[in-house]
Amino acid sequence: MKTKGLGLALILVLTAALLAGCSGGTQPAAEEIKIGTIGPLTGDYATYGENVRRGVEIAVEEINAAGGVDGKMLKLISEDTKGVADDAAKAATKLMEQDQVTAIIGAVLSGETNTAGPFANDAGVVMISPSSTATGIPDIGDYIFRNCLSDDIQGAQLAEYAVTELGAAKFAILYAKNDYGEALKKAVEGKATELASVVAVESYNDGEQDFNAVLTSIKAKQPDTLYIAGYYTEAAKIAQQAKDQGLNVQILGADGFFSNKLVELGGDAVEGAIFTASFYPDDPAEAVQTFVAAYQDKNSEAADMFAAQGYDAMMLVVEALKVGGTDRTAVRNALAEVKDFPGITGKTSFFANGDCDKEVLILKVENGKFVKIR
Repeated sequence: MKTKGLGLALILVLTAALLAGCSGGTQPAAEEIKIGTIGPLTGDYATYGENVRRGVEIAVEEINAAGGVDGKMLKLISEDTKGVADDAAKAATKLMEQDQVTAIIGAVLSGETNTAGPFANDAGVVMISPSSTATGIPDIGDYIFRNCLSDDIQGAQLAEYAVTELGAAKFAILYAKNDYGEALKKAVEGKATELASVVAVESYNDGEQDFNAVLTSIKAKQPDTLYIAGYYTEAAKIAQQAKDQGLNVQILGADGFFSNKLVELGGDAVEGAIFTASFYPDDPAEAVQTFVAAYQDKNSEAADMFAAQGYDAMMLVVEALKVGGTDRTAVRNALAEVKDFPGITGKTSFFANGDCDKEVLILKVENGKFVKIR
């Protein structure tokens, strides 16, 4: 009898295990919600992608520590695009088809989102970019959102500020030949032409090292302001070479400047540079300082705008998950209805096309630190 009982028990155990195996692991999967991130984790723009991912990680850890979303834990899966648009499309496809994520935070660079966005939209998966600012990003489709400021708004507002508050009269524009740089150039040129004059418009390629020839040409036009429409890597080099040439101008830029690497690479040459942003780490608000402290403790460095935007993007998705569950369409519809979400980068709402509505901040490099001037 003991032998038969043991055999029956063993059969029952094996049967249960077999049934669990045949289910494809659906029960454990139901206990977690997969979220993907795509962005450069290696390469020239890795700082942006890494910081976005780190910000998302802090949000995920915070939500999971509080019990998850309706008792389900968030699982983060991050893919490296290396800053290459085609790789972004492959990463998004992998996350959606192989990993079966509910939503994607990203991409990080505008060119990446322009390439990967259509794939996510066609698959009916929410993609919310914390940093792709180029014109038209949300118009990719109904499932594409962003919680960062558009280049149109950033460029126009800073050009106006430079004229009305700084007395700028003669603008030179040096822009990166990519979606981000071209959109900023267009916005700044339009507003600066309306309020003052634009004496030079020049371009450069991503990864370029030597800007002396183009800066010599710009210097001959005697501008009082140089707007650099690009990322911190090239902006730091441009500032250094402009200083070496004795080009005495007010340097302006957009949120691509917002990285501690700008000061690290540019040194004294970027002192006094002014740029637009949507996050100020010294904001005394409790939520901001809690995030800043958590980020510093986890990563041993100060949080920047990209980390903060990544954190808020994840929290916006969580807000939608609470309403829509894990159904991809329900998550999209819930996200579209978000109004005045109290994020650490300010209150965020979405227009009908998925673009965000939030305040533009203006920061300045003073004594090697970023300070808010508006």
